[in-house]
Amino acid sequence: MDVSMTLWVLTILGLSALIAIDFFIGRKPHDVSIKEAGTWSVVWIVLAALFGLGLLFFGNSQASGEFFAGFITEKSLSVDNLFVFVLIMAKFSVPSHLQQRVLLIGVLIALVLRAIFIAAGAAIIASFSWVFYIFGAFLIYTAWKLIQEARSDDEEDEFEENRLLKSVEKKFGVADKYHGTKLFLKVNGKRVMTPLMVVMLAIGTTDVLFALDSIPAIFGLTQDPYIVFTANAFALMGLRQLYFLIGGLLKKLVHLSYGLSVILGFIGVKLVLHALHESDVHVPEISIPFSLAVICGVLVITTITSLIASKKQAEREAAESGDTTGKPAASGKSEKDSVEV
Repeated sequence: MDVSMTLWVLTILGLSALIAIDFFIGRKPHDVSIKEAGTWSVVWIVLAALFGLGLLFFGNSQASGEFFAGFITEKSLSVDNLFVFVLIMAKFSVPSHLQQRVLLIGVLIALVLRAIFIAAGAAIIASFSWVFYIFGAFLIYTAWKLIQEARSDDEEDEFEENRLLKSVEKKFGVADKYHGTKLFLKVNGKRVMTPLMVVMLAIGTTDVLFALDSIPAIFGLTQDPYIVFTANAFALMGLRQLYFLIGGLLKKLVHLSYGLSVILGFIGVKLVLHALHESDVHVPEISIPFSLAVICGVLVITTITSLIASKKQAEREAAESGDTTGKPAASGKSEKDSVEV
């Protein structure tokens, strides 16, 4: 798909306007209700759908299919990110009314970092087609690693600060408590960060870890930088509302890692086949419609089996505890046991 510089500029301005509107609406710190989160989650999904349809009418069916496949993949991978966001919020004891501000700025940092990753990835792919072998092998390895983590019996949930975050904290210092929405303040004449600034950096920089598999994954579906960027942008911008909407549901998605491992493994194989095809080896290539069907099918099956497994686990725990009320107990363990960038 040929994208002019004018279209790039208009797209970035449009996305910036949407982000500004989102920030303006949520500028006053408050506890986000399920109704508010649900409404805005639908809004972002509808906007993404309209964008994909716009690619169909003003571009071509391939571009539209690649966008929807990329968007759904990035959205499903971002749900996995939410497990870590929950750990970060708990680690820094973020007040509930400040969590939306943390996620908004954190997601913006993540979007900027991903834009850099995408630009670098597009430049590498344009110069070296053999990089598809590396991307494919890495995704297959990541898929296997996800399965191993899902089967692990280690139930300890912990977020470990990365080295960059620790060095920033050491350099600037951190205030002992939250001060509303302030990011910096002066203590004894020295400018120090507030815990709010620290947790925003934690959210943003931790996303680099997820970009290492999500960016190669979407390049396995399309090599168009415009589609890669917009699919990532729409997936990330609705992440804040999704956090509040399905926060209580996260622990019930006990099979999510298995589903994501299948998707990443599938895209990894697709990348390897594409690399072989680029090397003039006659192998079948996986089409975008088939890829989209596989991704959606895996997510539906994963969600259904997760909810069934969670329900059975709740019933077992209720029976073991002698609960005769019939109310399900909280169950399920986080798929993210320990995270360090």
